[in-house]
Amino acid sequence: MKTAFVTGASSGFGRAICRTLIGKGYRVIGAARRMDKLQVLEAELGDNFIALALDVTDPLSIESAFEQVRAASLQIDLLVNNAGLALGVDRAQVSSSQNWQQMIDTNVTGLAMVTHKVLPQMVEADSGMIINMGSIAGTYPYPGGNVYGASKAFVRQFSLNLRADLAGTRVRVSNIEPGLCSGTDFSVVRLNGDLEAVQALYRDVEAILPEDIAATVAWIAEQPGHVNINTVEIMPVAQSSAALNVARNLPRCF
Repeated sequence: MKTAFVTGASSGFGRAICRTLIGKGYRVIGAARRMDKLQVLEAELGDNFIALALDVTDPLSIESAFEQVRAASLQIDLLVNNAGLALGVDRAQVSSSQNWQQMIDTNVTGLAMVTHKVLPQMVEADSGMIINMGSIAGTYPYPGGNVYGASKAFVRQFSLNLRADLAGTRVRVSNIEPGLCSGTDFSVVRLNGDLEAVQALYRDVEAILPEDIAATVAWIAEQPGHVNINTVEIMPVAQSSAALNVARNLPRCF
């Protein structure tokens, strides 16, 4: 039985990914900060789901989590770096430095440090797959995206650079870049619990769902060993890239 390790497993994409991988016959280590939600998922998914406390922004938590994995003699075949968040939609010049730091700690440092724990055993086994959760925000800039978009651009480039370092091995790396997705806590967190703003964002839009992302994870994982899916960009049909912004009547430069 293959073992998958999924971060941010307690809700949204992570929860859907855990359910889908269990259905595909994986043993799943679901890691997140909220153990109460993981325990509910454990009761639903049964013995092949292992709940594990993990805060990817805390080095001691990462060390403790992987010590438990080592103690259980589990070889991780699939790492899904799903934990991540966005905070705020303010323009950079008025945004919160604390929000910036938390996004960097989670989306950049946390993802990299979890990868650093898993990668050596995959290389030693000459087998394994890492699927990182990026975002279209890493490609398409928009007002208020600032550090969140930059953190997801890191995920994209980190994934590609891992592939360069892993040349000559059978360890595979993929990056999934979702667009507008409903059915998660993402926008609730980003908009600081403003449910009216969240509802307005998704009103009259058929957005993609966590199950769509989970199905994409499973599809990537099911590809033959000689195939590496570098990047998958997914938007709902209702979403597309916009024209470049042009600011008019700016004061002339002299």
